[in-house]
Formats: sequence, structure tokens, C-alpha cells
Amino acid sequence: MPCPALPEGFDFTDPDLLEDRVPFPEFAQLRQSEPVTWITQPENISGFGDAGYWAVTRHADVKYVSTHPELFSSNLNTAIIRFNESISREQIDVQKLIMLNMDPPEHTRVRQIVQRGFTPRSIRSLEDALRDRARSIVETALAGAKSDGSFDFVTNVAVELPLQAIAELIGVPQEDRTKIFDWSNKMAAYDDPEYAITEEVGAEAAMEIVSYAMNLAAARKECPAKDIVSQLVAAEDQGNLSSDEFGFFVILLAVAGNETTRNAITHGMHAFLTHPDQWELFKRERPETTAEEIVRWATPVVSFQRTATQDVELGGAQIKKGDRVGIFYSSANHDPDVFDRPDVFDITRDPNPHLGFGGGGPHFCLGKSLAVLEINLIFNAVADAMPDLRLTGDPRRLRSAWLNGVKELQVSTR
Repeated sequence: MPCPALPEGFDFTDPDLLEDRVPFPEFAQLRQSEPVTWITQPENISGFGDAGYWAVTRHADVKYVSTHPELFSSNLNTAIIRFNESISREQIDVQKLIMLNMDPPEHTRVRQIVQRGFTPRSIRSLEDALRDRARSIVETALAGAKSDGSFDFVTNVAVELPLQAIAELIGVPQEDRTKIFDWSNKMAAYDDPEYAITEEVGAEAAMEIVSYAMNLAAARKECPAKDIVSQLVAAEDQGNLSSDEFGFFVILLAVAGNETTRNAITHGMHAFLTHPDQWELFKRERPETTAEEIVRWATPVVSFQRTATQDVELGGAQIKKGDRVGIFYSSANHDPDVFDRPDVFDITRDPNPHLGFGGGGPHFCLGKSLAVLEINLIFNAVADAMPDLRLTGDPRRLRSAWLNGVKELQVSTR
């Protein structure tokens, strides 16, 4: 039975809900009373033609689902918990070519190839260049601020370093980064009417990225360079990605490596400016634990989904084969059984076993080290160049079924 604390028709994937807030009070109710709860949806509202999904809200249960791909598949219905009524099954199934939506052993094969570009050595090799880029981004934002010192933190700061890092990582010319930004926005923001983007436009943007990446891969096969593309597509004797596999990998980078880090940085800045004691602490001490707490606090991906491959019991619920299961990272990251004072933003939190990079298992975030590096670099640059930054308005949130996104955050240096 549904948890009596939830109003009739309540749906954690309702984009109108997430445009307004992350539903922490409702998550807390479920963790206490019914940690695995059936959420009823109108038929096909999510694009799957079923009656709803199971909401998994406790930290331990989210980890269990994440680490048992043989029981909970990413491939059967993809990891995206809600599309919309207009999407076709064919459009959903095309997305199974993205690594996020694969299961072992195919996922294992592809991940073993792409992780070559995310070794500690590879990430360290980017650090100096990204540090310079972070400083330049902040200085440019400062120079371009209005006469009263105000600017939008999202478009002037938060979006830039993740985009430039991806461009640096895969050898995309920096002048093309705005294309990647535009395409990834169109793929991820189809639920937000401000962007007036349909599923069809989102699909076209995805194909634009695939086409761009395939051309890049073909060029590197012809003439290898010292970049990740060459490592992934040109090393024939070591196993490599086909051109289309590389194209879909770049789609994953564009959303998972761009949208998520951008939103973590934005939420992190908002958290600092609404918790001035933490901002003063950061400016003074620069704790190494900062980035992990920002990711826990932000949890840019509210949820992903899995599909049960067989009947299974979880958290007292009897899940049937074929049922969709939503794993809610935002709830898990506020689980008081795991985190002391989870509703407190504390950049010295240690240990911090958050699930902002996934719940472990085969889909644990490949780019975690890069994301942590970017977050550290950008906040060091902001603290150095804009120590007195302040908020001048509330965040404008993205309308999305699964992203904890912010479109605009107005700040001022005066």
C-alpha cells in the first residue's frame, strides 16, 4: 500500500515538483515508514506504458540495487526514470547504446575501454591546464559583470569548466564547446517549457553529438593524436570503440560530465552563500573534504532507474519481474542512519559515504576524480578572485524529472 504520508497522486518524478524543490520531507517519511514504496502513475506518462515504479529511498537499499545488476537491469528500460508521453519505444531503445544503459557483460567491455581516459595519471595530466582555465573563467566573469557587480553564476562560471574539461579530455577544439553545451542542454532539458524543446529536438541534438563525435573518431583513426579519442578508437590491438560507440560515449560525457558537474558547482555556490560560516571556513582552510560534501548536498542526479529481472524482495516490498525501480540518490544522501545531521551543509564532513556518484557497482561514476578536481579548482578560483560574492536572487530551477538542475543564479561581487 502507498505510504499514507504521501498525497494521492504524488510522484517523485513529476517535473513540476522538481522545478519547485527536491521532496526531502516526503523522502524522510518513506525512509521511516515504507522505504520501498509503489508510486502509481497514469499509463504511459513516463513513456513506458506501465502503471508506475517502486521508489527506493534508503541508503542501504539504493546501494543494494546498484550493486546487483543481475537482479536490477539498466538495459531493459534504460536508467532514465521518466521520459514523457510523446516518446516512442523505438526512441527509448536507441538509448541502450549509451554505456549508462548497458548491463554486464557488454557494459564491462565498453567501460574497460573508456576508463583508459580516466586513469589517475590522465586526470593529473589535466590539472595544470584546468587550473589555468578555472582562473580565467572567474576573471572573465568578473570583468564582464554589470556595473553593479552582478552576473549569472550559472552561465558565466558553472557551465564553463565542465565544458572546457570535456573538450580538453577528448580533444574537442575549445571553439566547439558551445555546440556541445547547446546539444547537451537540448537532450537534458526537454521537460522545461522555457527551452521549448521537444523529444524530437532532443533526439536531433543527440544525433548531432553522435555525428560530431564519429567524425572526430574517424579523424583520429586516420591521424592519431595524444588525446583520449586516439586511445579509445585507434588502439586496434588493445580493443577499441567503434565510431558509433564512441559517439554514444560522448553523449554520456556531454550529459553526465557536463550537466551534473555544472549543477554541483551551482548548488555548491548557493550552499556557500546561504551558509556564510562554511564560505569563510573554505576561504580560510580549503578543506580537502569540500568537493564530496558539495556533491552530497547537491546530488545533481535525483534518481536513476533499474528494472527487476526476476521477482525479488527489497525493503519489505515484493517486487515483480519487469517492475521499474527508482533509486533516489537525493533521499539516500540524507539518510540519518548513515549521515550525522544530514540536513547540515558541512564541508569538513568525514567520512562521507554519499551516493552522489552512484551507489557503487558497475555504474559507479567513471569521471568522479575529474568532477572532484573541477569542483576544487573552480571554488579555489572563486574564493581567490571573488571572496565577497553574495546572492542577489533565488535560484531558478530546471523543470526536469530526474535532474536537480539550476538554470540561473544571480550573484554580485559588491
